[in-house]
Amino acid sequence: MRCPNCDAKTTRVLDSRPIDEGKSIRRRRECDGCQYRFTTFERVEEIPLIVVKKEGTREEFNREKLKRGLIKACEKRPVSLEQIEQVAYEVEKDLRDAGHSEIMSHDIGELIMDRLALVDEVAYVRFASVYRQFKDINVFMNELNDMIKKTKNES
Repeated sequence: MRCPNCDAKTTRVLDSRPIDEGKSIRRRRECDGCQYRFTTFERVEEIPLIVVKKEGTREEFNREKLKRGLIKACEKRPVSLEQIEQVAYEVEKDLRDAGHSEIMSHDIGELIMDRLALVDEVAYVRFASVYRQFKDINVFMNELNDMIKKTKNES
């Protein structure tokens, strides 16, 4: 690693620690020439996930976009940012573990709803109403009745 201060070729690692749930390593380095200290990051290069939308268009998976949708669904609910982060992490992990480079947006929505139902029922219904684009009140009531049945079966 070259020194960003003097461009010397020799630096040494002073400290290393894992970050991002062990997916990255943060290294504190010092230049042997000028004693300048700097930080570097090492990460595994992940294969990009491509999301295939309903209309057939493709875009790269964006965890931040997923989190924004979760935040909106959980607005004014007793759901912590940590819980939202955990749902986003678990969904992305499931997608990557599946081993496919392309994933249907429908599958992502279903994964999100499965996780969200365990965190907060109101947030689940909010997300489902936008995701499933309920056409009328009957479709919405069917979804609520399914949720009630699941809740009773789990009790």
